[in-house]
Amino acid sequence: MGESSDATAPMGVPVQQFAVFLQNRAGSLEALIQLLKQARVELLGFSVQDSRDATVARIVTSDPDTSQQVFLEKGIPHTTADLLVVALRHPVEEFQKCLRELRAAETNLDFAYTLLPHPEGLTLVALHVEDVEFSQSVLHRAGVKIVSQQELSR
Repeated sequence: MGESSDATAPMGVPVQQFAVFLQNRAGSLEALIQLLKQARVELLGFSVQDSRDATVARIVTSDPDTSQQVFLEKGIPHTTADLLVVALRHPVEEFQKCLRELRAAETNLDFAYTLLPHPEGLTLVALHVEDVEFSQSVLHRAGVKIVSQQELSR
């Protein structure tokens, strides 16, 4: 069995997440999404953590470079992190398999959230893990479909 593109699939560019710090007031998230839309950036997934003083919106977009540029130009405080995104056809069973494989490999899952629906009907789950490359290889060896940023950006 020779080299195939499938063998290199888990080493594609990891999906980039932005943690955007917003004021805790009505319309903040909507304004952020509108800014991205004006820049022709599609919101692909999000998770919102709210507190009394501030809101952290974790977002995945179709164009991380343009997103970063918008945040910098508008002075929007944010951080970035690499995510491991998996595509699941049978979400419950396959997500349990992911958790089992990561535990067996003794690697931590910090948090996870689903992305917006995929055109092919797959459930996409974003995983923030302690070591993206290692976790990619663990899950790929277990037969789990890994999604790169390029694939998400369609």
